[in-house]
Amino acid sequence: MPYLLSLLLVVAGLVVLLFVAVKVFRSLSRFGAAYAAAGRHVDDRAGLLRARSAALKVAIAERRSTRSANDSDSDDSSARTI
Repeated sequence: MPYLLSLLLVVAGLVVLLFVAVKVFRSLSRFGAAYAAAGRHVDDRAGLLRARSAALKVAIAERRSTRSANDSDSDDSSARTI
């Protein structure tokens, strides 16, 4: 009879352990999905920031090259219109 009580307690403990394990794995799965979604969002935003930064560098380089071309064209002493 004491063996039967011990066996029932072990089985009950295993059922509770299985129930808790299933809950934990479901939570981890949801957390993993949310973590991946957040990572994709951050990567997208970082990519947009890199693209904007590159566009700004190109615009600055174009402006500098246009200015230097205009400066070299206006080296003559003719009058300029304002």
